[in-house]
Amino acid sequence: MTTSRTNPNVIAVCGSLRDESRTRIATNEVLTAAAEGGATTELIDLRSYDLPRLHADETDVPDAERLRESVVQADSVLLGTPNYHGSYSGALKNALDYCRRDDFEGTTVGLLEVAAGDFPGSALGHLRAVSRTLRAWTLPTEVAIPNSQTVITDDGISDSDIAERARRLGHELVAYAGMSSYPELNQLSAAPTADFGADN
Repeated sequence: MTTSRTNPNVIAVCGSLRDESRTRIATNEVLTAAAEGGATTELIDLRSYDLPRLHADETDVPDAERLRESVVQADSVLLGTPNYHGSYSGALKNALDYCRRDDFEGTTVGLLEVAAGDFPGSALGHLRAVSRTLRAWTLPTEVAIPNSQTVITDDGISDSDIAERARRLGHELVAYAGMSSYPELNQLSAAPTADFGADN
């Protein structure tokens, strides 16, 4: 990860390969909020990456190196996924499998899940466990969007409460970018900058 506290670099990895992806729309809403907070942003659209199913003996995958380079250069990473059978997408799993632990180590990570049904959230728990294994610093705020056929339109997130939570996640990806890499600054600061444990 990089260590810029001004104009942090926030990227989002969209785990949906559908052309008309509601996950991509919601992910872009979070990125828009991050950009409003002063970040440079980039959407990692896995449709444009040639990432064959991971084979441990195949080390020469140029698009895997391109993906890893983007992750390493990021101060914060948003992982967005559709809910597939109670978990996150195979496309996102494969992309994360190509990454190494030191690519994500200390990086601030936000999580977003989009579900067609009433009960999203299970994919977020799975991604939180994966992020912990990758030694990332995962934000307490996460976004779970149910009934995506009606809640997400071409214009964005129609539910005002969910839209506000998505904006909050985008702002926190900026506010907490790289925070785990600055323990000395956090300890010496005369005024506290944030309450990391709060989820208000």
